[in-house]
Amino acid sequence: MTFSLIARDPGTGQFGMVISSSSPAVAARCVHLRAGVGAVASQNVTDPGLGPLVLDRLAKGLGAAQAITDVVTGRAHVGYRQLMAVGQTGGQTGGPAIWSGDQVLGLWGEAVGEHCAAAGNLLARADIPGLMVAAFEAARGSFGDRLMAALTAGLAAGGEAGPVRSAGLKIVGAPDWPIADLRIDWHDDPIAALSLAWEVYQPQMAAYIQRALDPTVAPSYGVPGDE
Repeated sequence: MTFSLIARDPGTGQFGMVISSSSPAVAARCVHLRAGVGAVASQNVTDPGLGPLVLDRLAKGLGAAQAITDVVTGRAHVGYRQLMAVGQTGGQTGGPAIWSGDQVLGLWGEAVGEHCAAAGNLLARADIPGLMVAAFEAARGSFGDRLMAALTAGLAAGGEAGPVRSAGLKIVGAPDWPIADLRIDWHDDPIAALSLAWEVYQPQMAAYIQRALDPTVAPSYGVPGDE
């Protein structure tokens, strides 16, 4: 019931994720990011507790594959889960990794790029994660623009077997808190709504960061301090 992509932006050190599902509020349960550490997706009959466990291991220096292996080994009901992770470093030990249990729902797929990974379950086509990775790697623009290009490509290729109802985009970097955290929790066209939210938010993002760091020099949008 989900298709998603996680990524690291090597130019900025940011981590991000995009996701969509037929379930409500999917981003509230499946998206796990930590600035300076990594990005983790925990999806398919979701256990939100797995995301922080993988991030804790990435923070200790484990590669993504080993961090996931440590978490799933011996864990009850883990066959229902689908996990993705990407950490700070590239190469053989630090590249993105995916684990899909033997009870993942419906038609599922997964794909890994140099700095990203995509996976889904109950998909319309098994190659959708690969198309999302290709779209992310081919896209130009900001990190958020490239993440949205991947999500849009997944939908254009058929998305999941049923209609999607929720979507989310999240990015972390310096400073430690999320610099973008946009969610459409229930909508007839959530990816279009998320794209519009990103279009509106992106030009203001730097100002919101500066407000937090030093409001005396921050530009304002609308009424100062309106949020």
